[in-house]
Amino acid sequence: MRKIFFLILLFLIPSYSLSSEIKLEKISDDLKKPWSLSFLDNLNVIITEKSGKLFSLNLANKKKSEIKHNLFVIEDGQGGLLDVLYHEKEIYISYTEKRGNRGETSTSVAKGNFDKQNIEFKNIFRAEPPINSGYHFGSRLVIKDNHLYITAGERGQGMIAQDATKHPGSIIRINLDGSIPKDNPKFKDKKNWLPEIFQIGVRNPQGMALSPFDNKIYMTNHGARGGDWFGTVNFGENYGWKILGWGGTNYSGTKIGPKWKPGFTKAIKYWVPSIAVSSMTIYKGNTFKEWNGNALITSLKDQSLRKLKFKDNKFLSEEIIFKGKIGRIRDIKIQKSTGDIFMISDNGSLWRMYK
Repeated sequence: MRKIFFLILLFLIPSYSLSSEIKLEKISDDLKKPWSLSFLDNLNVIITEKSGKLFSLNLANKKKSEIKHNLFVIEDGQGGLLDVLYHEKEIYISYTEKRGNRGETSTSVAKGNFDKQNIEFKNIFRAEPPINSGYHFGSRLVIKDNHLYITAGERGQGMIAQDATKHPGSIIRINLDGSIPKDNPKFKDKKNWLPEIFQIGVRNPQGMALSPFDNKIYMTNHGARGGDWFGTVNFGENYGWKILGWGGTNYSGTKIGPKWKPGFTKAIKYWVPSIAVSSMTIYKGNTFKEWNGNALITSLKDQSLRKLKFKDNKFLSEEIIFKGKIGRIRDIKIQKSTGDIFMISDNGSLWRMYK
């Protein structure tokens, strides 16, 4: 029986490796609470700082230049200037917007034409209702088939994620100009949903990426005490927060609900206890060819980069690439021209991982 127990334990614990072939290079270390980066071209990236500052950075000469903008950003707890996405000479950006005079804020998204010195943004989405909370903004952005997908966290309000007449706790899908797609769930079989909502029942999804292999969108989501997960974005479905606890409990220690039950979307991978799962990408590139099609998942809690193998929505294996090397990893992106991996961490640094 003891042998069987240890075999089961070895299977459940993710393997840890840091190959001697893998190298980490610090590109910059003078950022302040960076949250996201996006490639402008092969040599230049655009980076957000939570305080509201926006920068471009040249990867070759490491020169950083501030880009002025007209957004009224408030840094409130987990909120601030958050995700940034460059697409066809336009910048999409998510941020915490001050709404009203009583502390209410929202996860808002704006769009502007890229300019090296000054970008004039215009809002194309604002989560309603605004809420007085510094928690759970979500805030990742992905473009697929000329639609913009937005993760809107539930702002610490729990069951609001089950109320499809409100945006918090949902995945949003709009057209690139902010208009509403006519094939969203509301216009099919979800008559009581807000027209921008694509999926409900999420808590705080801080990672989202489009797979270049199957054209599906994948995301990561924070649980409470346990119950982080990695899964797919699905039309008109419900991940169950806060009916489901995904294996976690309230911070007081009380139970939330079952890990999963029929009628709700089932995640591909759950973490109990929590790893404070953050950003993610589906790897495609030449630097680490053997990783093509795998999910790369970052963690805030144990400061790790993890590689997940999965197939047909089935979890196969998990490997820790490194842990505690660069701090709390906030974002991860792939340089298409090389396949090198770029990451930013809360301690203000930008890193390149390569061979």
